[in-house]
Amino acid sequence: MPRAHSVEREVGIAYYVSRAPGIGGRIREHDADFRVREIEAFDVEPADADPDAYPHLVIRATLEGWDTNDFASRLSDAMGISRERVSWAGTKDKRAITTQLFSVRKGDPAELPEVRGAEIEVVGWAGRALEFGDLAGNEFEIRVDGDTNPENVEAITDQLREFGGGRVGVPNYFGQQRFGSRRPVTHEVGLAAARGSWRDAVLAYLGDPREAEPEDTQEARAYVEREVRDASEGSEDWRGALERFPRKLGYERSMLHRLVENGAENEADFREALEAVPSNLQRLFVNAAQSYLFNRILSERLERGLPFDRVVAGDVVCFGDADAPEGFARPDPDRTQRVTENRVETINRHLVRNRAFVTAPLVGTESELGEGEPGEIERAVLDERGISPSDFDLPGEFGSTGTRRAILLTTDLSIARDPLTFSFALPSGSYATVLLREYLKGDPRELG
Repeated sequence: MPRAHSVEREVGIAYYVSRAPGIGGRIREHDADFRVREIEAFDVEPADADPDAYPHLVIRATLEGWDTNDFASRLSDAMGISRERVSWAGTKDKRAITTQLFSVRKGDPAELPEVRGAEIEVVGWAGRALEFGDLAGNEFEIRVDGDTNPENVEAITDQLREFGGGRVGVPNYFGQQRFGSRRPVTHEVGLAAARGSWRDAVLAYLGDPREAEPEDTQEARAYVEREVRDASEGSEDWRGALERFPRKLGYERSMLHRLVENGAENEADFREALEAVPSNLQRLFVNAAQSYLFNRILSERLERGLPFDRVVAGDVVCFGDADAPEGFARPDPDRTQRVTENRVETINRHLVRNRAFVTAPLVGTESELGEGEPGEIERAVLDERGISPSDFDLPGEFGSTGTRRAILLTTDLSIARDPLTFSFALPSGSYATVLLREYLKGDPRELG
């Protein structure tokens, strides 16, 4: 198998599964090159329903140049309501044209604003707010610009069908965006926190300058490396670091303010510094650590030659979500079963029918690891980074009970020419870039 790009290897992605050379090129040259539409799985009453019985206004917004959080803030400001009254099921990137649902608690359709770069339509009313998990998946239409070897598309597609057991399939990696495209360090923060090394977690976030960052940011991070990490005990210059970090790096400055105030004398001070950032970023650190370990488990499975479209004894499978939209298979990680030797053939028949899915852990305190060779892989990866499931018994937003995730991502892929455009649908939580990387085989930062 071809080795992955060096930036991808930092986040646990070690290989491509297609052997043919890449086509080159890049995506997101223009917003219109990357279109995403949610596959909706949310019960909505008609627009003439009683808003007293169904107090959440549901709208569908098609956005260009807006990320989901910024649009929600703009919508609430324009309607004169609290930002907390606006909810959605999945976060989308601003460098795209996206279509998704929002719910507005006690929203008035007459007060919906006109927003530049947004088309808003009323869908109806719901008895509750949209939540993460209400999204079944996404439909993508993605154009590739500057491809230099389009003749390789067919060979790559054939090899991905071979890997996926008949459908186009790839390892269900977490994409580069999960860890930071310019500076993939969020998983290192989370891993250090899980090991109880809060000082190392803070330094992973503040230090480690990268060439992809602006010069003033690189200089500030280099100061942390030189005058804090490498300084003798008691001579760390936290105040000097704070003075050098540009104001645009608000999260880093929040951590440094807390350290200067508290004295940075013990692990509790460093944990408190990490808690100075928003709760969603605290969760992201842990989620990124889990995602990195998951990626490493998949890479190790590839290296050992274990299948992704079939089980072996010791695997843990999850079964299909009974509430998934018709014709759209979706794993349900709450319904799992460990595969014994005498159940391999039976479970493989379920896999062929998309009724079951091979999984790997997103490690947390309640994780039950596999047995046999799959279990050996999972334990070896955890040992490699000095992690055990119990390490995720952490305070506040840093704790996690864990779950499991399908290791194979399959789709029905349609490819158009002139311009080269890929159309496909994926379940929620999966990354379009994980499929496209097999075709482009270049710097993952070109995937946006």
